[in-house]
Amino acid sequence: MSFKTSRMWFSSSTKYYNEKKREEIDAKRKEIMARGLPKQKPIAGVKQILLVASGKGGVGKSTTAVNLSTAIKTIAPNKSVGLLDADVFGPSIPLMMNLHDTPLLNEENQMEPLINYGIKCMSMGFLVDEKSPVIWRGLMVMSALERLIRQTAWGPLDYLIVDTPPGTGDTHLSLIQNLPLSGVLLVTTPQNAALQVTRRGAAMLKKMNVPIAGVVENMSSVTCPECSHEVKLFGSGTEILAKDLGIEFLRKIPLDRCITENCDDGKPIVLSMPESSPANAYRSLGRSIIEFLKKQPINNT
Repeated sequence: MSFKTSRMWFSSSTKYYNEKKREEIDAKRKEIMARGLPKQKPIAGVKQILLVASGKGGVGKSTTAVNLSTAIKTIAPNKSVGLLDADVFGPSIPLMMNLHDTPLLNEENQMEPLINYGIKCMSMGFLVDEKSPVIWRGLMVMSALERLIRQTAWGPLDYLIVDTPPGTGDTHLSLIQNLPLSGVLLVTTPQNAALQVTRRGAAMLKKMNVPIAGVVENMSSVTCPECSHEVKLFGSGTEILAKDLGIEFLRKIPLDRCITENCDDGKPIVLSMPESSPANAYRSLGRSIIEFLKKQPINNT
């Protein structure tokens, strides 16, 4: 055997050995992880759970969650809808849903969710003073989140919409590992900085076998109040992202002062300005989500 042939054989053998070793390590890692993961347990009385998530903060995720919840309730008034604010450090659902009371305890020592616009709501903002910061470590946050999920009298509930904090950290992993999720709705702006983080979040969801309902593009454009001319703020990156990931591009939501003003006043635009363009966009999104959830299994609660 020549030196050249010998070197090629050695290189091929080494490559085969490394690939084989890598496959064995990956298989062992998956076995260990599967052994240590908690079993998913449904929430009593809740049929389907949808997360609203975004990798980056400030992309309008909570606004989307609030208007999506009210849109679904408007489209399907016979369905019961809940809204869970899973952002322990920065809860915004109390402001956007105009709810500021403290939940009462029922006979089973469970918290009764606060209700407005026909939506059952629960948030850490109901349990702490709105001017006081929440300064907790990770374990305390997970314990608080578990209480919001398991010690709230949600049922009976057809849909539970969960507004999650930015990122792909402990809160998301805890929700994915502990709850039988019907799907996740991704929210982003068409800015490259947001799209890159959204792409990473979508990759994590796919690795954990969580169904992705699609992606919503927030703040895609702004309309001039004088001439009604539409101005695109960023680009068409969200559509490219959806195509690359093989997920559905659901809706573009414009940047509109009325959306933020109504949210700040605790009046979702779907209800306060039902004939407006943003309200129509949220109702269209709501119909898409209802159709998506029809195809997903219902939790046996």
